[in-house]
Amino acid sequence: MHRFALWGSVVLTASLLAGSLPAAEDIERLPVTVTFIVSGGLWEEPGDIGDGNAQASGSTQGQAAAARRGYYKLVSVRQPDRTAKVYLQQIAATDAGPELVNSVELEEFTELKPYVTDIRPEDSTGITRQPGMFATVYLKTVPTAVQPEAWTVLIDELGDIRVERETN
Repeated sequence: MHRFALWGSVVLTASLLAGSLPAAEDIERLPVTVTFIVSGGLWEEPGDIGDGNAQASGSTQGQAAAARRGYYKLVSVRQPDRTAKVYLQQIAATDAGPELVNSVELEEFTELKPYVTDIRPEDSTGITRQPGMFATVYLKTVPTAVQPEAWTVLIDELGDIRVERETN
């Protein structure tokens, strides 16, 4: 029994080392000022339809291009004055892996000079079938405040972004 346990730990260690080295390098590139990252939502761009005549003749020029799709990331980055900036990234899911399409600073948060305490997605299942994204950013505008304010980031199916204070 001891021999099987030893063999199992050798196999486990080898597989962890093989799989963790690239991940360890990747995580070291993440700035230490990043305090929160939330991924979620769905976006999709239709592929090019092309020329129907070219498709009929067998030409590859007219064949439909694959639709691009991906997800969003909300990232909170701590600033030297301890406040945070919040960025929205659009990530394409490609065969070669995730690819950054666009990154924008959400000025609505920058104007507040917030102390971000948390970011949460609407859904933690990781699966969404509807285009868009919904997440809640918890922040304080005064660091000694007891309760944080909740702000929502909503991206609709057209890609329009709304940032607003949550009201109950």
